[in-house]
Amino acid sequence: MHLISLATDTFGVITISLVSLLSLLGLLCIYRSLYFQLRIRRRRFLHLSYFNGPWVTRITLILISIWWGFGEIIRLSFLHGAGKLFSSQTCQKNVCKFYVLSNLGFAEPSVFLMLAFLLHAALQEREFTLSQRWNRKTISCVVLLCFPAILWQLALVFIGPKFANREKSDKRVDMMRLFTSTSSLSDGTVTCTYPLLSTAFLGAFYIILITYVTYIGSRMLSLVINKGLRRRIYVLVFSVILFLPMRALLLGFSVLPRPGGLAYEAIVFLAFVMMLFCTMVGIVMLVYFPIADTLALGEPEHVEMEGVPFDDYY
Repeated sequence: MHLISLATDTFGVITISLVSLLSLLGLLCIYRSLYFQLRIRRRRFLHLSYFNGPWVTRITLILISIWWGFGEIIRLSFLHGAGKLFSSQTCQKNVCKFYVLSNLGFAEPSVFLMLAFLLHAALQEREFTLSQRWNRKTISCVVLLCFPAILWQLALVFIGPKFANREKSDKRVDMMRLFTSTSSLSDGTVTCTYPLLSTAFLGAFYIILITYVTYIGSRMLSLVINKGLRRRIYVLVFSVILFLPMRALLLGFSVLPRPGGLAYEAIVFLAFVMMLFCTMVGIVMLVYFPIADTLALGEPEHVEMEGVPFDDYY
């Protein structure tokens, strides 16, 4: 038990550190995006506003990513133990329900939908990305597309346990808990779990998203002639293709070991790392690098160039 406790604490500390790193990266990107947007308006670099057009969507993506990281922290088992964060078991169970609704129902689908829309924005005509209407339309579409996932998780969290408790056979009860339970009691501590029905829905969403991102990425590769941009597209597409299926599989396998045990904590931590890496790659490729490139275009030697369209030069 001492080894399990030590491993749980280690995974928890590493998780908090990685989420802090994600938050710092996100705050840096928000600062640079706002800085350049103000610079465009004050110096009236309207020809550069095209490249910072999706700035509202980028900031929203980062804020949701940070929110997802916060959810990953509050579900940690070692914060629930010994009354470190939530002393009441009922409160701990409610935290696990909130985690499923917040992260699996909203944050994860929203993050990857916004990444897909930002990737697709590069293929749209200039006037669509220039206007704030594109940002409003994109965020509205993300919310609408996440609505079925939220409803599914709501039904799973509030209706699923009642349905499982009505079963008469112990084996059937245990099986239904694997599909619907969001928490498990282990050594007096509540451990957040991943219901199979929730993971299956998330896996189906990942399949659709991977197909769409692969399609958009192949279209972009046929248009882009810059080697650096091609490498970015390859890294982004392959990270989505590799990390998302691995996360879904790991979450599915997390129902096999005992919740709170060493094997369970290791599987859940690896699933968290897959999601974190994919999110960070998306932020770097679709937020940080585009902002850095646009800031480079705002340098005096580029602004003073004559006869060269800025979008062609970029």
